[in-house]
Amino acid sequence: MNEMSGTKRNDILIGSKVKVVQKQDQGSGALTEGTVARILTKSPNHPHGIKVRLEDGTVGRVKEILNEK
Repeated sequence: MNEMSGTKRNDILIGSKVKVVQKQDQGSGALTEGTVARILTKSPNHPHGIKVRLEDGTVGRVKEILNEK
């Protein structure tokens, strides 16, 4: 399984397991793991990661995609 960065919207699917960085964690780089419930970024690419909402309500930018659905 190859790891992908979360900068391309097409790589991220609803239900994908990802690691995101939340806005308040950008300084520390702390990652939060979860399952994508909604993709919030409209553009096809974003240099800092596609913004998503996880199933638990966490909003952050995808830094790592752990599996493809």
